[in-house]
Amino acid sequence: MDPVLDDAQREAAERLAALGGRLGRRWHRPRGIYLHGRPGRGKTMLMDRFFAEARSDRKRRYHFHEFFARLHAAVAESGSIDRAVDAVLGTAELVCFDEFHVHDIGDAMLIARLLDAIFARRVVLVVTSNYPPVDLLPNPLFHDRFLPAIERLREHLDVVAVDGPRDYRVGGDRRSGLASGCYIVGDLAVEPNARIPVAHTNLRVQEIENRGMAVDFAELCGAPLSAADFLELAGRYRHWTICGVPALRTVPMDWATRFVNLVDVLYDADLPLTVHASTALPDLTRGVPHVPDLARAASRLSELPAGDPTAA
Repeated sequence: MDPVLDDAQREAAERLAALGGRLGRRWHRPRGIYLHGRPGRGKTMLMDRFFAEARSDRKRRYHFHEFFARLHAAVAESGSIDRAVDAVLGTAELVCFDEFHVHDIGDAMLIARLLDAIFARRVVLVVTSNYPPVDLLPNPLFHDRFLPAIERLREHLDVVAVDGPRDYRVGGDRRSGLASGCYIVGDLAVEPNARIPVAHTNLRVQEIENRGMAVDFAELCGAPLSAADFLELAGRYRHWTICGVPALRTVPMDWATRFVNLVDVLYDADLPLTVHASTALPDLTRGVPHVPDLARAASRLSELPAGDPTAA
């Protein structure tokens, strides 16, 4: 059964349906669509439905963390952004990016070149984002350097807000694989039985049957790991338990940022996550200095049912 759409979702769905009807025209490439709004407003649901219904065998759908990891690897291998885009996208005529974002100036310059390469290939682009184009790379020290790329997005994409009043993850019926885990206020002792080499460190984890693992928050988020490293680990472990998670305002900003990236990766991979935290979920993210995409992580974690600390 199709979900009942709110007004903002219905308008976006109509715009996407119209785009779907124009795909594949030989002499005229339709404009793409840039969906933006706060977390939990249904952007990914709308894009995924559009992608499933798009009549093309040359379509690609990526979470932006996943795509960027592939692109970095392809650039390192080929030494060329153009060859890297060719390797990752192939002959795609439609590309969908979920959770498009730009926070780092180094990434911004690569993303600008990526956009130029995509638009030069006359690829139709559809993205979801928590940020309208003007708010990408918000750091005032660097924002002006990304303005040409923002203008390119506006030139090729219709910007559509999907920002209704409700976060559908909070108290709703829509659930991801992440919610097969739970959120427990209470500690669980991790008993490391393996050292896993990743990036330039060895993580001490407790490997559990059926490709599960438990790890301390400080061990995982205190290590200099990237979203690409979490993607690698998600390919190895299919059920995650993170223990000793403190209120994020009490840890360094880079630790909190890694936790946000981890939640993104596990959510998109549809993997169960169990969190053992020192505080209830509303307090976990309260009062945290600016951490990019923290609100999205809080929205996604809200899907986790409460667990019994005595059942561990």
